[in-house]
Amino acid sequence: MSKKIIVAVTGASGAIYAKVLLDKLLLLQSQLEAVAVVMSDNAKDVWKFELKNEDYAKYPFSFYQKNDFYAPFASGSAKFDTMIICPCSMGTLARIAGGTSSDLTTRAADVILKERRKLILLPRETPLSLIHLRNMVAVTEAGGIICPASPSFYSLPANFEELAATVVDRALGLAGLEADGYEWGS
Repeated sequence: MSKKIIVAVTGASGAIYAKVLLDKLLLLQSQLEAVAVVMSDNAKDVWKFELKNEDYAKYPFSFYQKNDFYAPFASGSAKFDTMIICPCSMGTLARIAGGTSSDLTTRAADVILKERRKLILLPRETPLSLIHLRNMVAVTEAGGIICPASPSFYSLPANFEELAATVVDRALGLAGLEADGYEWGS
């Protein structure tokens, strides 16, 4: 069954995670009906700073502006299955936890939660304050999945992309996609 996925990229450090996610989604197109992407302005700036390019604009997915409330996934009737926020800033997490739909990312997250679909957040922050933890609890209680951008090392990754893939593959698995990533004991 093909899935419709929303990818939101926020301004948290960790653009490598977003790049690896988009690269993997390219490889998984046979499992996908649609991929919609929304990036904050800060996400684009962080991508340029950390990855030294603007390759996010080269992906063949449908991109939407951060304030485009006419995007299909701004409504539950568009029936997107899953939303992955990668990386997820603490500000975005807080707005989602508080039900504040101030842009397309937070509106889409609100829609996914109200429709009881999969919302997967990859926060990339350390250390965590009590406010961060309480916001994670609130999103979890509302049905979201917190999948920290904490890479694993038991697959013996050879470079940063392989290291980031240990997190991205986990998120894709949570989304119900077969990503063919490293599995313990395989």
